[in-house]
Amino acid sequence: MNKPSNTADDILAAARTFIVAGGYNGFSYADIAEVIGIRKASIHHHFPSKVDLVQTLVRRYLEDAVTGMAELERNVPEPPELLRTYAGFWARCIEDASRPFCVCALLASELPALPPEVAVEVRAYFQFLSGWLTGVIERGAGQGALTISAAPRVEAEAFMATVHGAMLSARAYGDTAAFATIMAPTLQKLIPGIQ
Repeated sequence: MNKPSNTADDILAAARTFIVAGGYNGFSYADIAEVIGIRKASIHHHFPSKVDLVQTLVRRYLEDAVTGMAELERNVPEPPELLRTYAGFWARCIEDASRPFCVCALLASELPALPPEVAVEVRAYFQFLSGWLTGVIERGAGQGALTISAAPRVEAEAFMATVHGAMLSARAYGDTAAFATIMAPTLQKLIPGIQ
């Protein structure tokens, strides 16, 4: 796959910011053109339609997640620490606004209204994340390092839903501490002896 130009990267970054702020329908090519200082025709050159743009954005997001999780696994091999680190990543991002809200979580809330091509990409992200979390929980339970009360896949889905729900609650309340408060019982349930 060819690396897109800097202009394409700027367009993708602007689209991501707009999606985080207002969802799929919360922006137009005119908005992006104004923010990055190019003509709408230039955006159409890189991304013929909004569907193409958001598909590319979500694919890129998934590729980044795959790379990020592989790197995380290399650096943090123990399942309990993987779960804490994953939750901690989002807690820090929410606390210091170092990274915007999960784009796929926001788009998932709009799934019924999204173009099918975009919906497929959003589902692929969730399938990857669920699979990764299932593997982590399965390994941890097998090692006796995690305590589970349901099948690893069910625990993974519950963990993922809690992370995304905690993000939404922190956003809804305008309270960055809400994320950690909501995540604490889930982590305590899974990780024996965690405070």
